[in-house]
Amino acid sequence: MRHQKNTVKLGRSQSHRDALLANQVVSLLEHNRITTTLAKAKAVRPLAEKMVTLGKKNTLHARRTALAYLRHNEGAVHRLFADVAPRAASRSGGYTRIIKLGQRKSDAAPMALIEWVDAPVAVEPAPEPAPAKAKSKKAAETTETPAAEPAEKKPRAKKPKADPAE
Repeated sequence: MRHQKNTVKLGRSQSHRDALLANQVVSLLEHNRITTTLAKAKAVRPLAEKMVTLGKKNTLHARRTALAYLRHNEGAVHRLFADVAPRAASRSGGYTRIIKLGQRKSDAAPMALIEWVDAPVAVEPAPEPAPAKAKSKKAAETTETPAAEPAEKKPRAKKPKADPAE
């Protein structure tokens, strides 16, 4: 019986699930936020928070443990220990947040955004309104230029017909 076995299986074998979740945590470390299904986001959250707890310890053993779990991705481990863990030093937990995004259009799977709570906010400039575009190039040419005379066409050289007598 599976009493108190709280692992979400996600329809995968254990090795596939472990690889998926490790890759999700690496992506979260690299990009500070990822969009995924709600079930995967809920499965990734405890693992990401355990990685931050390891990063806060900042020992050689913690670094090697994180390196083993994150599939020897040294860049992600460095970012964890150098960037993410120091930002979370004053917190005692709750390093990630999950924001529900609604349903995916193709299969109506519930989507979610998982991100670090204290991630630096990237300020995006407001998009400038685009000038009104013409419906097509031809319509743009006719509206921009006055009625111009059509260009003269050169007559094609006619091919000599094969003489049936020859």
